Amino acid sequence: MTSSEDLHKRRVAAVARGVGSTIASYVDHAAGGTLTDLEGREWIDFASGIAVTTVGNAAPRVVAAVREQVERFTHTCFMVAPYESYVSVCEQLITLTPGGFEKRAALFNSGAEAVENAVKIARHATGRPAVVVFDHAYHGRTNLTMALTAKNMPYKHRFGPFAPEVYRAPMSYPLRDGGLDGAEAARKAIDVIEKQVGAGNVAAVLIEPIQGEGGFVVPAPGFLPAIAAWTAEAGAVFIADEIQTGFCRTGQWFASEHEGLEPDLITTAKGMGGGLPIAGVVGRAELMDAVHVGGLGGTYGGNPVACAAALAAIETMRELDLAASARHIEAKLKAALSDISDDGIAEIRGRGAMIAIELVQPGTIEPDPVRTAAVSKACHEAGLLTLTCGTYGNVLRFLPPLVISDEDLDRGVAILRAALR
Repeated sequence: MTSSEDLHKRRVAAVARGVGSTIASYVDHAAGGTLTDLEGREWIDFASGIAVTTVGNAAPRVVAAVREQVERFTHTCFMVAPYESYVSVCEQLITLTPGGFEKRAALFNSGAEAVENAVKIARHATGRPAVVVFDHAYHGRTNLTMALTAKNMPYKHRFGPFAPEVYRAPMSYPLRDGGLDGAEAARKAIDVIEKQVGAGNVAAVLIEPIQGEGGFVVPAPGFLPAIAAWTAEAGAVFIADEIQTGFCRTGQWFASEHEGLEPDLITTAKGMGGGLPIAGVVGRAELMDAVHVGGLGGTYGGNPVACAAALAAIETMRELDLAASARHIEAKLKAALSDISDDGIAEIRGRGAMIAIELVQPGTIEPDPVRTAAVSKACHEAGLLTLTCGTYGNVLRFLPPLVISDEDLDRGVAILRAALR
């Protein structure tokens, strides 16, 4: 039988060095809240494939739907020969996303592709060029989305030049912006936009309701509504990037709901597909329909197998009430983390099953990326799969599948406690 060591040798000879992996072991199978490697070693999964396997790996309803669709047909390209499941996924997006206005949706392959298309739609509908994004933001790895992303290494380093007409405003980061409340932080951001860009030039304001790669930063209450209100007054498009936060991850179907937001456009991917690649843009009908016929699409966008998986994943989320499960996970994780006595933990934050701790030098808010990496490595060695993030590389993020058992959550926290020590 192939071992992880043997497979790693093959990988070194075949896979480009620029593609990294968090752990050196190779997965054999996975289910619920655990992964098992080729040697039979089990890992508690606090990563979910970066917030993808929300309904668990190999979720029964998803597996059955994919198997049935594969037997019927695997691809026609919706732009060539359309099919019902694409329409059904768009209908689900329209129903589930916040906003009582008339909506339309379109499907794509990845989160970055969804973001690019949302920007295209906003520029086309407004006739304006500028896109405003925020400090610590992450929006993808394509040329345009690298421009939208804040962090240089590893995402942007030596990959430029990047797409123009992208402008960055300060984000509400309660731990690091001097304690500004939401209204004050919004005024600071708006002042930058008005001075450096000009309201009349802004096509879109693009923001993650809770930042992902940037460090699971939850903006101060009132920040997002104030930014959305200014965007509307400026005649621009407010785009919520819900690629990591969407589909029950934060305890609501979409994180925008926590502050009563009704974004003009929402981008989604990750947890939407139950493990298969699919993404979408959904929003106001007058914006989505502004683009000429043929202006949106792509060969694989809304692939029928991925659509079948998405419909099954959504039904699983409804049936199991996974938004409630996310709130339960939040309560358990925050309580357990709060009991850890550690002067290096500056903040425990997040919503639902999107929780993080930021590690600093004790007595300061100076980031401690070295310890963060060491703690994460110790977790991996003990059988807990964790991820780091943050502009400063000093945040441990926890993204368990929403079907994880309480027993596995408790086991994971115990490993984390030991790793911190």
